Amino acid sequence: MKDNRQTQSGRRTFHRLFELGVLAKGVDGAFELFGGLLLLLLSPAAITGTIFLFVQGELKEDPTDLVANLLVRNAGTVIQTRVPASVFLIVHGVVKLALVGGLATNKLWSYPAAIVVFTGFTIYQVYQLSHQYSLFLEIVTVLDIVIVLLVVAEYRHVRLLKRRNS
Repeated sequence: MKDNRQTQSGRRTFHRLFELGVLAKGVDGAFELFGGLLLLLLSPAAITGTIFLFVQGELKEDPTDLVANLLVRNAGTVIQTRVPASVFLIVHGVVKLALVGGLATNKLWSYPAAIVVFTGFTIYQVYQLSHQYSLFLEIVTVLDIVIVLLVVAEYRHVRLLKRRNS
């Protein structure tokens, strides 16, 4: 009896982590979609002004701030590549939100689709890391690997339950 309770408790913990990971992917997808739409719809002057608005206070406080200076220096690159970047972000965001919607509503098709798509995104991130190191991208990649593993575990559990109920 005790082993069964421990198994159920562990299963609930895994499921909560799965839900948290799916929620994080949903928030990430929404930010990507929103950011892509803003990038597409804002004028170059508005983009530059927005970047300066966000970093102005930080640069007053610390003129050598690495992140703020990178944003200011790369504003021109963002403007030059805004259409492809916005399309990339919009497609990424829509795909993530569709998969999150399927996972959140327990649609069986969404589990293998999410595993394939999230693994593909992760492989691309590893490729990016091999060309240019980024601590942020490394952390996101590790989290994405954990989310893929959680989706795999949840998919196995859902399939097992469906077999038992058939």
